[in-house]
Amino acid sequence: MRYLPHSEAERAQMLGAIGAADVDALFSAVPASALKSFSLDLPTHSPEYLVEAHMRALAGKNRAAGDGPFFIGAGAYRHHVPATVDHLIQRSEWLTAYTPYQPEISQGTLQMLFEFQTQVAKITGMDVANASLYDGSTGTAEAVLMARRLTRKSRIILSGGLHPHYRDVVKAYLKDDQDLICLSPSPEGQGDILDHIDVNTAAIVVQTPDFFGHLRDLQAAADAAHAQGALLIVVVTEVVSLGLLEAPGALGADIVVCEGQSIGNALNFGGPYLGLMATRKEFVRQMPGRLCGETVDAEGNRGFVLTLSTREQHIRREKATSNICTNSGLCALAFSIHMALLGEAGFVRLARLNHARAIALAEAVAAVPGVSVLNKNFFNEITIRVAQPAVGLVERLAQRGILAGVPASRLLPEAPEVDDLIVLAVTELTTESDIASLCAALTEELA
Repeated sequence: MRYLPHSEAERAQMLGAIGAADVDALFSAVPASALKSFSLDLPTHSPEYLVEAHMRALAGKNRAAGDGPFFIGAGAYRHHVPATVDHLIQRSEWLTAYTPYQPEISQGTLQMLFEFQTQVAKITGMDVANASLYDGSTGTAEAVLMARRLTRKSRIILSGGLHPHYRDVVKAYLKDDQDLICLSPSPEGQGDILDHIDVNTAAIVVQTPDFFGHLRDLQAAADAAHAQGALLIVVVTEVVSLGLLEAPGALGADIVVCEGQSIGNALNFGGPYLGLMATRKEFVRQMPGRLCGETVDAEGNRGFVLTLSTREQHIRREKATSNICTNSGLCALAFSIHMALLGEAGFVRLARLNHARAIALAEAVAAVPGVSVLNKNFFNEITIRVAQPAVGLVERLAQRGILAGVPASRLLPEAPEVDDLIVLAVTELTTESDIASLCAALTEELA
């Protein structure tokens, strides 16, 4: 809904001050489909207790992830978050802490971010990580821009297995850019990005596990990209997978971007989430965001500082590597606390448990008449093909109290041959009873 002053004089004064010729010019960047010209017809006022009652009634229509069998993933995952995490992040010294511009009074925040970076670098197998970004999708776009600066090339190739939301965010960053190549989605896992690399390619973007749950051969992708002077950007939407899979850095990745929501951060109705970025040491000066480092003071005592701040708030705008204005500090803290509670052995056990649940799911649904599993390999997410349109089937299962994954057509409305595909995810919270309920309901609905 657009709001402008009611008075013509006030409107003209405002438009003149900002240099817009008219109202249409003011909103020219907003897609026509997003503009609303009608009134929302909201009541002018209502007693507070009636508003609360109305909002409670609306909230009561929601079905929370913990209310029954839950198989929704596709970039946001339901994991157990220990009560310790929420308890610690709500302490006042953490909850209200802001940007650590003054290191002498921000040692706690700086140390936490330093430990966070160390954890991210460890699980990704990279040399250095930044102090977080907004989320995985914008982190992917920042990685693409970083690759262009490093290679001084412009061609970017996005794998067909990249999450549709991530693809759309990159496209928004590189609006109308002819050098952005978006490959078609490949549900069967047969799409090959390597055939499209040439000497003008700055980077290829590969997700593993990809949107459909397939695991990708990162070493082959790295070798093919490096042979043409391009970089390999690896995207991970399910960070728990790094507890079981070989670290992308060990397989030749140049930049790794992850969504860190799975560790320490609940679903939260879609956010806020946490972008992780890690890269090689030689690329650090082109990495967006901030970097916390360890040092010693004049007396030799251990201390922490902002080692690198290549954002426009700290340096001249034209020299900045990014226009991001903050980091997901509280979400990064929750990630770091949860990761510390797990430890390396616990992180690996969590990943193994997720994979074991996925194996059980794949074997169970494959036995349902009218269902076939597309994945030959996977972590905790699979794609199934069903013998009828997926959207209607998922809706009917929801009426039964089973949230049975994400219809691929919901996120890929223009893609061919995906109307009968459902992306299913499981975590350590998925029980044998949940899987049995899903399979029984699928059997009845597909009979």
